[in-house]
Amino acid sequence: MTAEELEALLAGAEETDRLEFKGPMSWNKHTLAKDILALANVQDGGTIVIGIEDETLVRQGVTVEQSDTYVADHMRDQIAEYADPEVRFSVRKPTDHNGLRYVVIQVAPFETLPVICKKDGRDVEKGSVYFRSPAAKPQSARISNSTDMRRVIERSVAKRWAELQQIGLAAAPAGPAHDYDQELGGL
Repeated sequence: MTAEELEALLAGAEETDRLEFKGPMSWNKHTLAKDILALANVQDGGTIVIGIEDETLVRQGVTVEQSDTYVADHMRDQIAEYADPEVRFSVRKPTDHNGLRYVVIQVAPFETLPVICKKDGRDVEKGSVYFRSPAAKPQSARISNSTDMRRVIERSVAKRWAELQQIGLAAAPAGPAHDYDQELGGL
């Protein structure tokens, strides 16, 4: 991620269902597991930016020592303890136009099946599905209503259907029905 891409992401940004800010901190699976699991269940995935105070949106950046704790392979191994199926994410360490360093975790959406927490942790519970609702205050939380659960299930069904079509195990959707009345001209 370039400085320009970071600036574009942060320009006037507020937390949303797809964007989470965290103040400066070292990697801590207990602090970030819930957010990573939740963002994997959001339509297009999402982004966590470390180095921005989430209440005030003040840019603080992270120290080199904090940044060095974000090692993608190590992070993936630790998040894999909690995620079923696995969560795909990347880690970038850009600087802004003022030279402040950030850690950006880009979480991909689930591939076919929603991500379920498979292990109890400090801030997560085994068997829970975490989500960031577009209709509520931006926060990572257990799904607690039918609307959000339906969103996740419908997306999973659509992704599975597309996968089955791609490998030839499901027929493509039928085209629009032919309008014979129009063809006959109202005879």
